[in-house]
Amino acid sequence: MKILITNDDGFKAQGIHVLANVMSQFGDVIVVAPKFHQSAMSTAVSLGVKQLAYKDLQPGKHGPGQWTYLDATPASCVKFGLEFKFENRDPDLVVTGINHGTNASTAANYSATLGAAEEAVINGCKAIGVSLCDFRSDADFSAVEAMLPGIMKKLLDNWPKDYPGLYYNINFPAIPLEEIKGVKVARQGRGHWIKEFEPWDESSLGVLNDSFLWQHYRVNLEEGEKAVFMRGTFVNDDTDPDTADHLLLEQGWVTIVPFTAHLTDETEFLRLSSLL
Repeated sequence: MKILITNDDGFKAQGIHVLANVMSQFGDVIVVAPKFHQSAMSTAVSLGVKQLAYKDLQPGKHGPGQWTYLDATPASCVKFGLEFKFENRDPDLVVTGINHGTNASTAANYSATLGAAEEAVINGCKAIGVSLCDFRSDADFSAVEAMLPGIMKKLLDNWPKDYPGLYYNINFPAIPLEEIKGVKVARQGRGHWIKEFEPWDESSLGVLNDSFLWQHYRVNLEEGEKAVFMRGTFVNDDTDPDTADHLLLEQGWVTIVPFTAHLTDETEFLRLSSLL
């Protein structure tokens, strides 16, 4: 099996190294990851007349397989990988992650981890995004390492035929392996953020303060400019704890949500067509 891996936390992040080790059990791994952290970029691509620096890294230094970084978005990394790392643009699977932080509920709409998976699907590849609900750069991935191979095998052995646009979103709760209740198929939960902008104060950043997640975003303010920080408070809009992914994660379940890259609402298409 030929496997392309990317992420949105950058090629140095612990999660992508764990993922490369896990996926090397299934086949030959090629990693094309962003040079820097690229969270919340969704499916953004690095268009424009500008240089996009890339570098092929020393074999074996970062993990199994071939490693390259590209100073671009995760979706662009997928495009680059398909164009330059596979002779016929034909990896058997594209896996993105392992993201440091949740990609459940509305977070999935902004996620560059899932945006990269969607880019793969648009290009006719099978794709899976994987996340751990822990933003720390030194997060404990041991439960993911233990459970992900079995989950991957189950999905790959039962992938539906003739289902263009399908990809999977897997989220792990940030709890020890022995506390995980199991795996549940879920739907994307509903929620939104409020009070999303705060005055910039490095002392209030908490777990992000010394993390790889934001250091390169510091800017020099021009005269008259003020800085804010976007974080916010999540508001749950869902009432179904048995199917909503973010609520199941809170209960200690690993969740798998089937997504589609094709955005047409087929039910509304039929309803509207009957009226017009």
